[in-house]
Amino acid sequence: QVYFVESGGGLVQPGRSLRLSCVAHGIRFSTHPMAYYRESPEIPRELVARIDENGHSTYADSVRGRFSISRDGYKNSVFLEMNNLNPQDTANYTCQLTTLAGTQYWGQGTQVTVSS
Repeated sequence: QVYFVESGGGLVQPGRSLRLSCVAHGIRFSTHPMAYYRESPEIPRELVARIDENGHSTYADSVRGRFSISRDGYKNSVFLEMNNLNPQDTANYTCQLTTLAGTQYWGQGTQVTVSS
């Protein structure tokens, strides 16, 4: 059974930072691309950041330079470091994995709220 355990969300003030974690169970991260998506009532599901199996990362224009995605093969985990957060970053963030066969697995999501 494949499932993810996500953590790290919360309520922060604008300009502050948060680090999201996503631990995979039942599947090896290291051989698959990983991504973080976000969604809110105001924002349709959006690809925030993606890291491939070689460690190459890409970002949405809205977060480039502020967010950083990384992975740890030993911990079977992916991380999203979010800096200089603003209210527009408020959303539910979810990690996602796509296998070579095209199967997608999703975490349960973690809420990030940026407010003063």
